[in-house]
Order: sequence, then structure tokens, then C-alpha cells
Amino acid sequence: MNVRVAAAHIIAAILHDEGSLSTLLPQYASKVDERDRGLLQQLCYGTLRYYPRLTAYLNLLLAKPFKSKDRDLEAILACSLYQLLETRVPSHAAVNEAVAACKALKKLWAKGLINAVLRRFLRERTALDVTLKDNPEFNTAHPNWLLSVWQEAWPQHVDNIILANNTQPPMTLRVNRRHLSREAYLERLRESGIDASATPFSHDGITLQSPQDVLTLPGFAEGDLSVQDEAAQLSAQLLDLEPGQHVLDACCAPGGKTCHILELLDNTGDVVALDISPKRLERVEENLQRLGLQAQLLAADAADTKIWWDNKSFDRILLDAPCSATGVIRRHPDVKLLRKPADIAKLAKLQLTLLQTLWPLLVEGGIFLYATCSSLPQENDQVILEFIRSTNNASVEKVAITAGIETPVGRQLLPQVGSHDGFYYALLRKIATD
Repeated sequence: MNVRVAAAHIIAAILHDEGSLSTLLPQYASKVDERDRGLLQQLCYGTLRYYPRLTAYLNLLLAKPFKSKDRDLEAILACSLYQLLETRVPSHAAVNEAVAACKALKKLWAKGLINAVLRRFLRERTALDVTLKDNPEFNTAHPNWLLSVWQEAWPQHVDNIILANNTQPPMTLRVNRRHLSREAYLERLRESGIDASATPFSHDGITLQSPQDVLTLPGFAEGDLSVQDEAAQLSAQLLDLEPGQHVLDACCAPGGKTCHILELLDNTGDVVALDISPKRLERVEENLQRLGLQAQLLAADAADTKIWWDNKSFDRILLDAPCSATGVIRRHPDVKLLRKPADIAKLAKLQLTLLQTLWPLLVEGGIFLYATCSSLPQENDQVILEFIRSTNNASVEKVAITAGIETPVGRQLLPQVGSHDGFYYALLRKIATD
């Protein structure tokens, strides 16, 4: 399959809310030539990262929007604009490839339109930029509704959030301390000529100066390390784990936190890894096998405890709740298109339900860690405050990290250029009641 056609199909499906980048990209990567897979990834990630800005251009360049059945043509134009704006592809090549893609899409009638729109963009870009200079979506490459929420919640940090979201994230590793220390692995990287540094907040994290093919990293196949963002690594660190504990990792896929928990427990704990998706649990199993770890994997809805819980209370519960993923937009740029304002209230309701349902499974004195990769208070502090108001045996504990911003009941990490993703943590302890 032509690589631009594959990109068009992926982006059109996202525009139709028929999938996400993480599910669609692997499907289409297998259909293009192996040498084009890197280009396919670049086209999809880059185009989606800047889609609100590209749409602003297209709204001026097109006499009328495309019909729903022709969103693939919109995607072709957006990919071409991305190449013209952000890559070194010669302009004539970008235009010619876009026109050629019309034939592969069996839409020969659109060749003239695609050619005219792109050539007009090349002629009139300066004038278009002047027209759009006061358009927030154009300037930030983010939807207006999301900008408004951030402006209200984090007025002093909005510019940094936008900059981080529009920048490629670093590649961060988690050293398996069952095998070696972080210092020992840093030395192995130095010996291999790979520049890296210890993360400031995670005890087990290492950030690479430049991304590497994970298979070329020393010790990866042997389970010496995993790829995991620093913010996510803090989950296991905050659980205050002790050997032999009974631990629940709810909504666990793809298993990075599950594996880190087991590494900190030296594989001695009784860990239940729960996820609603059997397919996603396959990835958890793969990670466990590579790292030589064992956990009980359960495919079930976390809220349906009658189906999966064996009535044995947990010493620790981690709920990495389903959320808007607005803290990890730089890794999932399709969030800019997929998320809608109405989604946030629905997600907050689900988050509260999961919290209320799993809370009774915790032993008295046990720790419950609520986590999201959201940067929106509606899914974070507001959920915890609502839970506390209705629960008389829950005590809010201090989140003992210096990363991020202290909030009334938790800790909000916002995405940082060259550093960690956006994440939220709230720590609760079950207390005795009279």
C-alpha cells in the first residue's frame, strides 16, 4: 500500500472516531513496505500533532469542507501541509505525491483540487499566516475547548503545556533493580557510547539523550530494563511496597506499572493485574515473561467485583483510571481530535465509580493510589474530593514527591519538555471508624 494512502486511511478513521492511532497504526504498518514504516509513523504522528493548525489552513484554502466519505482527501491534504511546514521534503515532491495518492484512493476527480489547494498554499502562505495570527487553534495546534480548561486550571503553565505537547517526548527507561542498579546500567550505556542521565524523581529511571531502537539497548532482551516514562514510574514508588503484600493493579495494561511493582517486591508479592481487555493483557503477559516476573492476570471489568474478586482484601491498590489522556498528548496526538468536552464528565463519573467500587477491597490501614494521565482537575482533584465527601473511612495522605504541583488533595505533574509526561496522583489510606 502507498504510504500516504495508508496515512490517509488512518487519519480518516480517527476523524470518523473509528479507532485510535495506537490501534490503527500497527494494522496499516503491515500493509506498507518495510522501508516506509518509519515515514508512515512520522506522517501520522506529525500530522495529528498539528491537526488543529492544519485544519485552520484548510478552512481558508477550501471553498467548502469535504463530505464525510472524502475525509481521506482531507487527510491527504493535511499530511502534505505537515510535510511542507515541518519537514525537508521538497515542495514539488510533496505536491506530486499527494496528487498521485488520489489515483491510489480511486478518486481521480480530486487530483486537480488537491494540486490547486497545495499550490495555492505555497503561493499564499504568508498572507494565510497573517489572516490566522489571532486564531488560538492555529497558534497552539490545540482545540479551543482544551485551551479554555487549561487556562482556567493552570493559567501560569498553559504555554509550557502547549510547548511540551508539540514537542517529541524523550525516551525514558526503567532499570530492573532485581538485576542491577541504575548506576551500573548507566555505566553500561556509557560503555556502549549511549548518552543518558538519571531521572530526577524516579529512583529507577534513565532518560536517553537520543531515542534508540530498544532492541539495541544492552540487556533489553534479558530483562534488565523497560521503556516507561518517569511520571508513570512514580506509581510503584508511591505505593510504599513491602515484601509479600497482596497488591491490585486495576486497569493494568500494558503492564509497565505491574512489572515495576513486582520488581520492587522482588517478585515476592501476590499481585493481581486486572484489565477489561483480554487482548491488552497479552501485552502484559509478554512484559512479565521478558522480565521473569509472575502475576495473576484477570480479564474483567474492575467495577464488576462479583465476577473476579475472591474476597481476599488487598494491602495496596493502584487504580490507573481510564481518562482523557490529556497529559500524554505528545505521545498520543490523536487525543486532540478524539476527545470532546462532553467526554470529561463521563470519564469523571466512571473514575468515581471505579474508586468507590474498589475501595471496599482494601484492608484497614492499606494504601489506595489513584492515578491518571490527565491534566484536567475534573478527572483528578474533583473526583477525589467527591469521593472523600461520601466516604468516612478514607484519609488523604501527602504525595511524597517533589515533581509537579501540589493540589488540595494530590499532586499534578504537567508535561515537561525533555522530561516527564503529565500525570496526577492522589494517595488515600483506609482508616478505622467508630
